[in-house]
Amino acid sequence: MDRRRFLLTSLAGALAAPLAAEAQPASGKVYRIGFLQQTPNTPAFNYTETFRQGLRDHGYVEGQNIVIEHRVSKTPKDNPALLADLLDRKLDILVTWTTPALVAAKKATSTIPIVGISGDPVQTGLVASLARPGGNITGIAILTDELELKNLQLLKEAFPGVTRVAVLWNPDNPVWPPALKRLQAAAPVLGVTIQPLAVRNPGDLEAVFAAATKGNAGALLVVREQLFSLHRQQIVNFVTTHRLPAIYGAPIFVEVGGLIVYAANFVDMLRRTGVYVDKILKGAKPGDLPIEQPTKFELVINLKTAKALGLTIPRTLLLRADQVIE
Repeated sequence: MDRRRFLLTSLAGALAAPLAAEAQPASGKVYRIGFLQQTPNTPAFNYTETFRQGLRDHGYVEGQNIVIEHRVSKTPKDNPALLADLLDRKLDILVTWTTPALVAAKKATSTIPIVGISGDPVQTGLVASLARPGGNITGIAILTDELELKNLQLLKEAFPGVTRVAVLWNPDNPVWPPALKRLQAAAPVLGVTIQPLAVRNPGDLEAVFAAATKGNAGALLVVREQLFSLHRQQIVNFVTTHRLPAIYGAPIFVEVGGLIVYAANFVDMLRRTGVYVDKILKGAKPGDLPIEQPTKFELVINLKTAKALGLTIPRTLLLRADQVIE
């Protein structure tokens, strides 16, 4: 059974995507675009090609009217050096994602336009407001605190008997401290207690797994975080070993047997960065372009994993899923 549906929210009219035929770039100009990819491509998620397609939607073709300076970050610690290298290439625009990458980019340049996908750019000080960002940054805001609160609600709905939820989070990512506080404030209403498990680097994972076990965590919530996506197999292996219910904030966990994923559709968001690139290359200032919120969300439930863990997913939740893996 494979069902997909999309939850749509309204977009700012100023950012409605034009038809490619109506969005041709200036003739004869070759633009240099920096693309700092934050997660390596996987069989199901080819971020590089998605970005290229988003540009092609607006008439930009690599080797014809654009040059893409492409770098892949394998850890947040890579970002400053990769950004320095990219900015030496005399870019017309830079595209990247994750709050830490955008914080690093903002420190690195105040003049080159930046299009980014981040958690809460207002709360983390990247922009002045969603409606008028100001400065040199615009893009898409996932508003992660609201999304992770929804994940906690879904986890409790799927497993009503759970009373203690371990939350994997990264204190070094400025988007997570306020999001964790919101989760902790909402937890009593849902009848659960939050056990925060701080992970700053891969070496912390084994220790926090031991803490979750010692603390009798009944379920695991893994927030959307580059560090966790890069080490997703290790995290899912722990969940499988301990037969824990778990929900994840990034679709990439589906590939390695994640049980439940509820997340904004990242492929759609990355492709929509082409809208911003097109407008900026045609003369718009990034600070004047309103920041969008995601337009597509997906709930994916892996019944194969549920059966392997001996877990039962309520039928009411299965009927609401966009995709059920059997």
